[in-house]
Amino acid sequence: MKAHELLAALGTKFGTDSHLELANKLGITANTLNNWKKTRKRLTPVQLARLLIKAQGAAVQHAQHHTIKPIVEHFKLQCAASARNSRYEIFRAGDSTYLKGLRKELDSTYGIYIFYDSGGRALYAGKARRQTLWKEINNAFNRERGTQMFFRVKHPSRNQTFKPQHKQHRQPCQQHLYLHELAVYFSAYGIDDGMIGDLEALLVRGFANDLLNSRMETFAHTRY
Repeated sequence: MKAHELLAALGTKFGTDSHLELANKLGITANTLNNWKKTRKRLTPVQLARLLIKAQGAAVQHAQHHTIKPIVEHFKLQCAASARNSRYEIFRAGDSTYLKGLRKELDSTYGIYIFYDSGGRALYAGKARRQTLWKEINNAFNRERGTQMFFRVKHPSRNQTFKPQHKQHRQPCQQHLYLHELAVYFSAYGIDDGMIGDLEALLVRGFANDLLNSRMETFAHTRY
C-alpha cells in the first residue's frame, strides 16, 4: 500500500479532509503528513508499525486531555421550588443569561457531581450516565436516603403561640433529611462515558466514611 492511499482512507474513516486534524489524530506533524501524501512509494512494514504506535500515543493523549471537563465548581445552590411545587431544583434560570447557559450545559452533559455543605465539605457524590447532569442532580437533590438521618427538633409549622423550650419540651429525634436541606454548593464535571463509573467509584471509595452515599461503588474494570 502506498502512503497517500493509506492517508486518504484514514481521512475518510476519521471523517476529515483537514491535513492538520488528521496529522493530530495520527500523532505526526503536518509536514510529515504532506510529505507522505506526495510520495508514491509503498509503505514498509516498519513505517506502518511506527505510524500505528504514534497513532496509539496520540489517542491516549487525547483521552487524557478530554476525559474530565469541569462544568462548574462550588456553585451556590438556590433551592428553587419547581413549577408545581412538588420538588426542588438546584436553581431556577429565570431571566439570567448566566444561569440559562449553566442549565443548558448541565442538560446536555453526562458525568459526575458532588454536593457540599456550608463549610465546603463533600456530602454526596453521584454519576449521571443514563440521564443528563441536570436531571440526575435534581433527582438526587430530592431523594430521601436512609443514610441521611440526623437528630433534629420538630417545631410547629402551623400558626400557633410560641412557647419556650422550658415550657414546651421538644425532644430531639432522628429525621430523614433531603439533600436540598443539607447541601449548599455543588460541582459538576463532564466525563467520558467509559470513565464515569470508575471516577464515581474513586470518589466514593476515597471518602467512604465522609460521604452520605449508601452504596459502596466498585470499579467497573476490576476483576477479582
